[in-house]
Amino acid sequence: MTNVTLNPQQPKTAEMAQRMDEVKGRSLWADARTRFLRNKAAMVSLVVLVLVAGFAFFGHALSPWDNETIDWDVLGNVKEMGKPSLANGHFFGFDDSGRDLYNRVVQGTRISLMVGVVGALIAVFVGTTYGAVAGFIGGRVDNAMMRFVDIAMSIPYMFVLILLLVVFGRSIGMLFVGIGLTAWLDMSRIVRGQTLSIKNKEFIEAAVATGVPWFTIIRRHVVPNLLGVVVVYATLLVPQMILTESFISFLGLGVQEPLTSWGALISEGTSTMGYGTLWQLFFPLGFFVISIFAFFFIGDGLRDALDPKDR
Repeated sequence: MTNVTLNPQQPKTAEMAQRMDEVKGRSLWADARTRFLRNKAAMVSLVVLVLVAGFAFFGHALSPWDNETIDWDVLGNVKEMGKPSLANGHFFGFDDSGRDLYNRVVQGTRISLMVGVVGALIAVFVGTTYGAVAGFIGGRVDNAMMRFVDIAMSIPYMFVLILLLVVFGRSIGMLFVGIGLTAWLDMSRIVRGQTLSIKNKEFIEAAVATGVPWFTIIRRHVVPNLLGVVVVYATLLVPQMILTESFISFLGLGVQEPLTSWGALISEGTSTMGYGTLWQLFFPLGFFVISIFAFFFIGDGLRDALDPKDR
């Protein structure tokens, strides 16, 4: 018989190798994804937000009405004003003009979400570019650029937004641009501060020493290392954009008929509360509150997942 010598260290070596493979396979984004998936509030909010987005872009297919047609039959019935009914296809009821409220909430949800997302993207792009350039170049250029930001922040952004809408017309495109261009200032300051802490790292100094152009260093090295902060702030910026748009539309300076948004629908609902038509206020306000909370919980979840101090 052949004697087999067992190495008592072999199980420990295999276990250590397995642990090293597990540690080696984890990256910053993989670890952040795992932590985010474990956040129950963030995951529930993400599901809710997906459902709201699906309602905004595909909800009109479930209704026999559109957002402009007036139902004269229900408009003449004062007692049934605003009440939802599955029999006549008015799932959320109808407004004081006899238009289907369900389809108007669908359209308002779509426009409000688009304003929030597009406005946040504009603010992120402009603010990230501006702040990264100012922080990386430094010196007099940084001082001049930041003083401009300080002056711009001293001007009430709501006044600037209203002025843009009055001068260039109250269109949905100008609403996107106006909200986005008045929200990039805070982003630029955050990105500039992060860039100042990054530009003295060894890999940045190595790129500078090898003669890489400064704009290439910003694009390839600085901005990718800022994605964690930018993503978190962007998710918190979307509800801020939605709130701004809703306030503007509530004042009557936002989207114009036949278009509508959450702010315009809430404004119409408050004007008809005295007639007992609470449904006209309840549905757009409900979607508004749920979406805002979902964005905030997702932002908190991303912040916790990408926080290096909590790893």
